[in-house]
Formats: sequence, C-alpha cells, structure tokens
Amino acid sequence: MTKLFYLNTPFSIKNLSVKNRIVMPPMCQYQAKDGMPNDWHFVHYVSRAVGGVGLIIVEMTNVAPNGRISPNCLGLWNDQQRDKFKHIVDAVHAQNAKIAIQIGHAGRKALGTDDVVAPSAIKYDGANEAGERWQYQTPRELTQHEISIIIQQFKQSVQRAIEAGFDSIELHAAHGYLIHQFSSPKSNLRTDEYGQDRFLFGEQVIKAAKSVMPADMPLIVRISAQEYGENGFDAKYGCKMAKRFAAAGADILHVSGGGDGHLSASHTPPFHAGYQVYLARAVKQATQLPVIAVGMLDDHYLADFVLSTGDADLIAVGRGLLRDPYWVLHTPASAALSPFIPSSYACAFD
Repeated sequence: MTKLFYLNTPFSIKNLSVKNRIVMPPMCQYQAKDGMPNDWHFVHYVSRAVGGVGLIIVEMTNVAPNGRISPNCLGLWNDQQRDKFKHIVDAVHAQNAKIAIQIGHAGRKALGTDDVVAPSAIKYDGANEAGERWQYQTPRELTQHEISIIIQQFKQSVQRAIEAGFDSIELHAAHGYLIHQFSSPKSNLRTDEYGQDRFLFGEQVIKAAKSVMPADMPLIVRISAQEYGENGFDAKYGCKMAKRFAAAGADILHVSGGGDGHLSASHTPPFHAGYQVYLARAVKQATQLPVIAVGMLDDHYLADFVLSTGDADLIAVGRGLLRDPYWVLHTPASAALSPFIPSSYACAFD
C-alpha cells in the first residue's frame, strides 16, 4: 500500500502547533439561536477533534446581529456567546486538537435583518450551492463613521475569542462577505478613501485584530484569490490583495475563490478534484506565507500529493469531514495514525 508521507506530519507557526496537516474549514451549520452556540455545535466540533483533525476552524461567527448570513448563524458580539464557546474550546483541547474561529460580517449577503449594509448600495445577485435563488435586499451604503464602528466590532469579537481560549483567529475576507465586498471593484464603487484604496478596510480590520491578539498567536485570513462571476477580478489581483493583507499582519492565508455572484463560464475554473490548488500556489509564491488549500481535496492521496509539491502547507477538508467525522482515522495509511486514535477506539484499528 502506498504510504502517506506528508498529511500526518506536524505543522507549527508561532505558538500554534498542530499534530497533522488536516484542517476542518469553516462550514455554516445554521443551528444557532441569538448567535449562541449550543449542543449541536459542541457535538459537531468535538467529534472531529475525537476523529483526529489537527486544526478545527469554527464556522463564520459574526461581529453584529445584522452581519449574519442567516438568523441561525453564530455570533460573538456579547460575553454570553463567548462563555458558551469556551465549553467547546476546552473539549476540543482535551482531544489534543487545536481550534480557531472565523470572524466575519456578511455585509450585503446578510439575511433576516432590515438593516443590510455594504460598501456600496449594490444588491447581491446570486444563488446558493443548490442553485436556489435567495432574495437579497439592496443594502445601504455605510458611512465612514459606521465603518469605524464595524472595525471596532471585529476587534471586540477577536478579543472575546481570545478570552474563550481559541488557538488562532481567522478573518473572513472571502466568498463575497464584507471584507471581500470592500476589496472587489464590482461591489465597491465608493469615491472616498475606501474606494480609492479598496484593500484599506481589510487592512484596518487585520490591524485591529492584531492589536488585541497575543504576539505569538497567528492570524489566518481567508481570501477569494479569484472571483468566479462575470467581470470578476483575476488571480493577479487576488495576489496583490494577499500581499497587502500579509503586510498588514496575516500569518497564514486560507486560499479559496468565488462568492461574488453567478458563475461565469469564462471566469470559473472547471470543478474537479483540487480545482483551487493553483490559487494556493500563486498566493504562496506571491507572499511567501504558509497557505491552506481547499477545494475537493478529500482524497487522502491527493491531499498528500498537494503537500508534497509545496503548493500548500495545510489541507482543508470540508465535505469529506461532514460525511465522515473520522476521515482522518480512515486514511489508508492507518499505521501512521496511531498517535491520533483515541485509546477507546484503538481496538477497531488493530
């Protein structure tokens, strides 16, 4: 049987040390009430820690009630939410796994609120992954004062995440949400400083987050390195954005694509296993930062190969871990997994 040489090796940056290169990326569960994590989230995340995942990243957790993707999304705008997260963090740590949290704001993609905001008053026109059209509202354009408030909300949510014990913070600057909206020429038509410099908002959010993070805690920033809709920006622009965010303080870049609206045949890569690895490679070469690759990488051997090429430092496995919480333990090279197998389950892997 072919061995896996890279997937199960440790990775370290600053004070974050993970036992393998496998990341569970943020995936919304739509199970929260009033932004509060509950038993569903506890079981969902802790079961993947039991299953051997090295780094778990909690789904997009929002800085304000009107920044949620849906009314059933998580929040971190109050201390009660912080305290509920601590229970999950402690349980994940008990399984020798590390846990980060993705902090974000949906901007014009928010649903279930009457106060939808964005860089510019441009309605999002898109569909969900099942092809169903959602009825998005036309947002109102944020004032500069409101922008400064949102930056402070990011900062406060990051502070609460640190107090809850998370090992790292991820900022969501991808998939058409607020930081992405500011960064994109399609959704940011402002004429003030935030339109003249479309990366300024993201830069300021990164610096605000870093101002309250311990110096030895790494900051992850998730980006869409290419837009997939009509007239979307290309990978060259995405790399320019990545370099700006790296200079602002990002330590790891989590490289995805799209989220800007309906897919354009002329601007969307063909969907096949590993279809976004080329973006991870480009961003890593441009920034010299560690990168997380994502996109149909749930074949163990393919994930190992991507690591072997140096195109990525960590592999995000999304749907594979939804289907199988023990994806890590089911790797073909089971002998190499002995350190990750809970003692209570060891007999099943003899």
